[in-house]
Amino acid sequence: MTVGLTPHSVEAAIRWAQMALGSAGIDGARAEARLLLRHATGLSAERQVAAPDRCLDDQQASSLTEAVKRRTRGEPMAQILGRREFWSLDFIVTPDTLDPRPDSETVIAAALARLDSRDRPYQILDLGTGTGCLLLALLSELPAATGVGVDIAPETVRIARLNAAQLGFADRARFIVGDWTAALSGQFDVVLCNPPYVRTVDIDGLSREVALYEPRRALDGGDDGLAAYRALIPGLRHRLSETGLTVLEVGAGQADAVSGLLEKAGFAELLRTADLGGIERCVSAIPDKNSD
Repeated sequence: MTVGLTPHSVEAAIRWAQMALGSAGIDGARAEARLLLRHATGLSAERQVAAPDRCLDDQQASSLTEAVKRRTRGEPMAQILGRREFWSLDFIVTPDTLDPRPDSETVIAAALARLDSRDRPYQILDLGTGTGCLLLALLSELPAATGVGVDIAPETVRIARLNAAQLGFADRARFIVGDWTAALSGQFDVVLCNPPYVRTVDIDGLSREVALYEPRRALDGGDDGLAAYRALIPGLRHRLSETGLTVLEVGAGQADAVSGLLEKAGFAELLRTADLGGIERCVSAIPDKNSD
């Protein structure tokens, strides 16, 4: 158990937090210690360096102690801080939302690479929206676009709406509670989705940060990890315009299977995009005009 910190200097507090985090097996312990200190005190990294002898007051020491205890138990940093950066945007994160991951930025890059203009008034659909990060990131690159985000969890939709408001997209994005495309009508120019794709049996073997603290419904892809794709792909063509584009995030080794499901559902011009680690992270496609 982490011993509480008594009021001490900034540098001593960082060393204490670094030791506690390192003892818990957390990588990058000093960097995380600085982040937690900023969270507890409001002191920026620059101010921490400029005033290492500044003394923390009782409240700041107590706040840092609690934050370090939470982190050593495996709680994700984003949930402790309440925020996570994605596509250079700052998103509110809670236990009801999946933590936006850098790998998912591949979805945004893939979509932008296939759109013929950034100035068109695209209508975008984001299924399983979570924090709203995919929809709002794409809207940040497409100034004339509007979008709809759908999630099955009301509390998650509430967080997505908060993110849209704080990022200045409330007038271009709306969020609704629904089960994939069931609550929708009309067609869209772009459909994005990062569905749950972890095999059920693999979830408990994930890192503590994921297995214990992230919403299971956003992770669990069924026996083979493909249950969500089977549920959502058959309805995608009806929600896409004739020249519409869909971009689906996939797990490692799933690109072949998801591509097969898309082809069977009447999609063509399938392209795969790898993340920075070289893993095929998303599959994009358009409706096959020659398919019934």
